[in-house]
Amino acid sequence: MNCHSLRLRLVAGGVIAILIALAVAGGALVVVFERHISRTLARDLDVHLKQLLAGIDVDPQGKLVLTQTPVDPRFADPLSGLYWQVGDDRGQVLRSRSLWDSAMTLPADRLGPGETHQHEASGPGGQRVLVAERAVTLSADGKPVIVRLAVAEDLARVSAATLAFAKDLATALVLLGCVLAAATWIQIGVGLRPLAGLRRGVGDVRAGRIRHLPSSVPPEVLPLVEEVNALIDAQESEIERSRGRAADLAHGLKTPLAALAADASRLRERGERAIAQDIEAVGEAMGRHVDRELARARVRGRARGSAPASTPVKPLVGSIVATLSRTPDGGRVRLEDLVADGVCLPFDRTDLAEVLGNLMENAARHAAGRVRIATDGSRPSLVVEDDGPGIEPNQMSRVLERGARLDERGGAAGLGLAIAQDVLDAYGWGLELSTSELGGLKAAIAPSPALLEKLSVTAENAVPSTTVAQA
Repeated sequence: MNCHSLRLRLVAGGVIAILIALAVAGGALVVVFERHISRTLARDLDVHLKQLLAGIDVDPQGKLVLTQTPVDPRFADPLSGLYWQVGDDRGQVLRSRSLWDSAMTLPADRLGPGETHQHEASGPGGQRVLVAERAVTLSADGKPVIVRLAVAEDLARVSAATLAFAKDLATALVLLGCVLAAATWIQIGVGLRPLAGLRRGVGDVRAGRIRHLPSSVPPEVLPLVEEVNALIDAQESEIERSRGRAADLAHGLKTPLAALAADASRLRERGERAIAQDIEAVGEAMGRHVDRELARARVRGRARGSAPASTPVKPLVGSIVATLSRTPDGGRVRLEDLVADGVCLPFDRTDLAEVLGNLMENAARHAAGRVRIATDGSRPSLVVEDDGPGIEPNQMSRVLERGARLDERGGAAGLGLAIAQDVLDAYGWGLELSTSELGGLKAAIAPSPALLEKLSVTAENAVPSTTVAQA
């Protein structure tokens, strides 16, 4: 996928947003879970503290006694992580068996009557423990005794539970991220689908199947469609004006060329044959250029936006043969019409006549005595062959390169082939040159590979094998 792809940018942005959102959500959930565990732990400590408070007393000798201990068995297990400790203001200390031979260091804060303080402290073995403590006042021999009770639990339990939750949460978030990424890909594909339709519409406009892009698009794409349609209209108007100017120019040159030909005839009558021949050659070359521009002006834009055309080839070839046989070049060669009946080509009749006329005239001009016009049964094409000198194979590959024109290279092929190529280009067809079995040049008009594939599909679906439908 191209790095400038809009889809790639949207997918990358969506994935980054998903990763950030999941990271923030994961961190927040871990913090919330840790706080929830801490609050649960604090409530458990408060229960243990109340049990401890219910069993503390002072005997007649003033010693602290514990009539009942908290019921949790971890208090009797050394270094179990759950501890209690009781001390008074006279230095007496009672502690759970779980503390073994150590004592908890409690902060020197003042506890009000009935207040419970919670804080972190250092426990046995360097453990970090959460301590809940409370102070009560007891009486010994009529004297008040302040007793400080504390219950603590190792915070490693909270850390272990938080770590386990974070691992499970990470797995769930990874799966959620994959689902969201797939959903993002699908969403972007659905969102960009109108652009794919727009691309196909532009292809249809370029191929001539439609004149404008359809306006049944989402509102976000509609301004672009309207601008493209306006651009198409402006381009068509400019092309039409250019065609008109080219046609006017070509027609304007017809009269001077006719006058020049008349002047050449008068010079020939006066005996100035060399000058007359030069003038006629120049006039003929200029006339061929005019004919070429007229043909280009006529076919430019016709393949797009016009109704599909289909011209029977057999009658047209017969008409051109009848006309060409009355010319000096056509009269000296044998014109063989081998075109099968019922064959049609997707061209306007005038344009196809322009192509065939130039190809057949060029063949008659260079043939030694034979010109053959035939169709190729294996594909939609029309072939014109002669038995003349032909064109060198290396020259054929050069003259058919994109942008090249045969008339610009000189040689046996003149403007006739260039005019034929211009007309064929307007329809998406091409001119293929090779050596004929007759010994001369073989010129075949055939569709491009992409157009030929479309024609084959159309022919398989509904078109007889002897007819070529409009692509």
